[in-house]
Amino acid sequence: MFQGMYYIYEVYKEMSFSKAARNLYISQPSLSAAVKKVESRIGFPVFDRSSNPIQLTAPGEEYIRSVERILEVENGFRNYVNDMQNLKSGRITIGGTNLFASYVLPPLLSRFTENFPLVRVNLIEASTAELEEKLFAGILDLLIDNQTMDPAVYEKTFLCQEHLLLVVPSHFAANREVEDYALTLSDVKAGRHLEPGVRPVPLEAFREEAFLLLKSGNDTRIRADRIFRESGHFLPRVRLELEQQITAYNLSRYGMGISFNGDVLLRHMLDDSGLTYYKLGYRDAVRNVNFYYKRNRYLTKSASEFLKLI
Repeated sequence: MFQGMYYIYEVYKEMSFSKAARNLYISQPSLSAAVKKVESRIGFPVFDRSSNPIQLTAPGEEYIRSVERILEVENGFRNYVNDMQNLKSGRITIGGTNLFASYVLPPLLSRFTENFPLVRVNLIEASTAELEEKLFAGILDLLIDNQTMDPAVYEKTFLCQEHLLLVVPSHFAANREVEDYALTLSDVKAGRHLEPGVRPVPLEAFREEAFLLLKSGNDTRIRADRIFRESGHFLPRVRLELEQQITAYNLSRYGMGISFNGDVLLRHMLDDSGLTYYKLGYRDAVRNVNFYYKRNRYLTKSASEFLKLI
């Protein structure tokens, strides 16, 4: 029943017979015939060809889930064989959001490839939700994120602690009320915000200012909402809801509003013209950055060596 599954999986990935045929180096009629042969064995169509692009049928969705489980077993054995070759070959696939793919992973990947130049490294950048799906499906070996993931499903290796700070356009009037709490980007890079003697800013001082928040469901937004509630049912005036921390930071630079940004990102910023930074004294302003991997799944030697390196 799973003969020809590679053909069907390629069509599923591309949602196009013509693109899949090119990838497989076969003719489209040959690919269509191979897929129809599998559908005949199953007794149901895998694809709904009446839509454009094509879509999976309900039996097709279950077939693809089964194929992905088979591929995970195959990949596990292939990785085992690669490990027996002492990392003279192999691969590692790591996922991260824009923040981690752009600022945190590059130096780590550079060090890893220096030590293991023959291991192929794949980096996948997407949203946390999309990346977790790929990690669960076995497409990713490792996922770096600052969001807490289900410990019953995933194991983790700690990378660092992240502290959220308030990033405020310097021309906002509220800054004058809290001058004694103000920090510069140089202070943040030097870790001054971590010193016990540096006081957290009273959030109420910014009650009348505009905020730039991330969209609902994002861990930074969840924490920001809890911080507002803890500060005394403070309902912010939200000017924009965004996808990424870096976008919020850049818009703050242009004076559009106050944003919540972690020091993991801020340490990589070069230009802070027109911004003032403030320490936040809330439990939700501190979180861990971890590398996650699926429990009970064979962890490749490449992934193990990468985790040792960090």
